[in-house]
This record gives sequence, C-alpha cells and structure tokens, in this order.
Amino acid sequence: MEQPPAPLCITMGEPAGIAPEITAKAWLARQDAGLPPFFLLGSVQAFRAQSIACPLLPINAPHEATAQFQHGLPVLELPGFPEHITPGKALATTAPFVIEAITQAVALAQQGLVRGIVTNPIQKSALYAAGFQDPGHTEFLARLAGKPPSYSVMMLAVPGLRVIPLTIHVPLKAVPALITEQAIRHVSLIAHQELRDRFGIDRPRLAVAGLNPHAGEAGGIGQEEQSIIAPALATLKDEGIEISGPYPADTLFHEEARTHYDAVLCMYHDQALIPLKTIDFHRGVNITLGLPFVRTSPDHGTALNIAGQNKARPDSLIAAIHMAAEMTR
Repeated sequence: MEQPPAPLCITMGEPAGIAPEITAKAWLARQDAGLPPFFLLGSVQAFRAQSIACPLLPINAPHEATAQFQHGLPVLELPGFPEHITPGKALATTAPFVIEAITQAVALAQQGLVRGIVTNPIQKSALYAAGFQDPGHTEFLARLAGKPPSYSVMMLAVPGLRVIPLTIHVPLKAVPALITEQAIRHVSLIAHQELRDRFGIDRPRLAVAGLNPHAGEAGGIGQEEQSIIAPALATLKDEGIEISGPYPADTLFHEEARTHYDAVLCMYHDQALIPLKTIDFHRGVNITLGLPFVRTSPDHGTALNIAGQNKARPDSLIAAIHMAAEMTR
C-alpha cells in the first residue's frame, strides 16, 4: 500500500502576534479549503494566551500528524516555553524558541520527515534583541541549508502573478549599486530552475523590469538598462534561458501583459510588491527559491496591533499551505 505523503510543518512564528490565530483558523478551514495534513512546531501556550478555541493534539513525531489531523491541530511541542505571553507584546525571552522552531523544521525537512515548511511571521526586533544575526527568514534558512545568505531568492506569488525582487530590504538610494550582471544572472538561473522543478513549467518565461521610468528611454533617463540589465539578459538568452526585457514597469503588470510571462524579475522591493498586493492583497505567498527543501510563508507580518482580538484573516497562510503542497507534488 502506498504511504501517504509526509505532513507539512508550520513553524510557530511570533507567539505574541497573529500566528496562533491564523494557524488555528487554517486548521478549522481544513475541509472547506481542502488543506493537506500539517502540524505546528511550537507551543500550545501561545494558543492558551489568546484563548483560541481549537483542539490541540500533542504529537511526538511528524508522521503522527497525518492520522491526528482531522481530529485536532497536531502540535510538536518545544519544551521549556515561557508560560507568560501577552498578545501584542513581542519579547526577547520567547525569541530563542522562535529560532529553534525554524531550526528544527529545517532539520526535519532535510531528513525527509516533512514534505515542506510553512513559516509563520516573525518579529525581527524581538529576535535581534535575543542576538539573531541574520537580516531575516530567507537568509537564516539559506544558512541553515549550508548556503551563503545571498544565495536563496525570494519570490512572491498570488494567482496570476509571480514576482522576484532583485534587491529587497535596502534603501532606495542603494538599489542602483546593487544591480549587477552577476546578481541578475544568479537570480534568473535559480528562478528558471525552480519554476521547472517546483512548478512543472517546462520552459519558464521570465520578464525583467527596468530600473528607471520608461526602462531608461534608451539612456535618456538612466543608463542601467543599457549598461547592466540588457547585457545580462543577452548572456542568459545565449545560455538558453527564455528571458525578455527590460520593460517599463508601468506597462508590465496589467492583465494582458501577465499572459506573456511566468514570473517577473523586478529591480527593487516596491516595484514587485505594489502590483502583487494590488492584485490580491490577502492571498500573497512568500516563497524561498534555491533551497534543497520547500519553504513558503504568508506575505504579511506579525500584526501585533490586532493580536488576540480575533480579527486576523488566515487567507495568506492557507494560500502558503496550498503553495507548499503544490510545490512538493
């Protein structure tokens, strides 16, 4: 008899934020949303602190989650978790457990005990106060996977659009210096490979946005398109990558344009995120490309301002769970 696939692992994220609420709501919607089995790697204490009405079932190993999933939310407990949590107030005292949940999830994925990882949002200020050294989730996951922090690539997706920012959390004035042929090549090659391997697209079509208005207008409004981006794309085309551009960003995201590519490489954070969140604000998924395992995440933060108030929507987490399952088929 064929064995069922391993469950997905959902990390606890910031326990004082909306992670417990959206995780519980995702489980409660499991049948209507058609979700595959998953378990939480974290602590039941965060659920108790927010008085969340969701049956929690302790498990001792990931494989137990599949049988338990329809009866309650399986929880693989992190021992020693602090008992006092105040919704809306992130503390450095819980940060080591947040980090440990991510670390253990990666270990489980590398051992093949889970089919993929879905990470709940983290509060980086609390992690930094506890000595966290990485800029964020993506770089930490790369390091845990034995890759340089800059190796992995962030892609964000909603139905009908996938975007990849070449530069992420840097000041806008620093962006031009970070746009290099080497960076474009690295990100494009990983995106091409992952779209084939994880999304089943035989010949991925990549479109590339320009940096400047009107994609530089032949050098009249900036030189980056002519001196850096176009030469990088020419080299990639010579290597058999189906890639085109650079295109003016203001004509790249309308409905008709989106039918001509599978993903867009954008030059900076907001160039990628504004169209994505305009198209579908509540169902964005953050995907890390280039890792030896699947990782997705909701495309939103910890929302400390509404934690414990039963106001959080689980749409993005549900979409992230679906995406992880799709990528591991």
